[in-house]
Amino acid sequence: MIDHARDLASVREATERLLTAAAALDNASVAEPSRLPGWSRGHVLAHIARNADALVNVLAGRPMYASAETRDADIDRDAPRALDVQLADVRDSAAGFQAEGERPADWSRTVELRNGVTDSAARVPFRRLVEVELHHVDLGIGYELEDLPEDFVRRETDFLADRFAGHKDVPPIALSDDAGRTWTTGGGAEGGPVQVSGPAADLMGWLAGRRDGAALKATGGTLPALPPL
Repeated sequence: MIDHARDLASVREATERLLTAAAALDNASVAEPSRLPGWSRGHVLAHIARNADALVNVLAGRPMYASAETRDADIDRDAPRALDVQLADVRDSAAGFQAEGERPADWSRTVELRNGVTDSAARVPFRRLVEVELHHVDLGIGYELEDLPEDFVRRETDFLADRFAGHKDVPPIALSDDAGRTWTTGGGAEGGPVQVSGPAADLMGWLAGRRDGAALKATGGTLPALPPL
């Protein structure tokens, strides 16, 4: 069962971890490349802030972004800012998201995200948690997939396995991690079933496009190439 209040508390904790870690940077290191192709650390920090604003829009019943072009332009605009400005923006926008999440609301309602994707309002805090946690890793400042909370790794693997289920470009895949948890995904493309197993962080990282799958074992076929999220 989704617990939006618990997830809001987790978002607050994850945001503080990120802000504490990023405070050790300087203006030069903010301008350096992140782990995301074509993005500096400043781009990642700007995206985290603008995503908080966008999810406030979602919860308030407004379009998530005015347009894809506006989303990208806002990130490019904000990326070159000094570290103190970046951190203040992440903190202030996060506070805005928390305030919106604490308003009395019907959390069972359906909300619309980007590209016509819909979801339960109750899942929006977890979606925000994903943004904060994975982009903290993307900053490349010492926070790795192995540092993510175990419950988060399990839930994000659940989410990603469900996202790729039936995908036209993904063959049937049976997933298992080193704790014995199992998932099935894919099934929309020919081939398989491929059995993919390995450490929980590597399995989730592969599904999330953060690892190349080199630490995973594939039997019954080669490790499938996953489409972008």
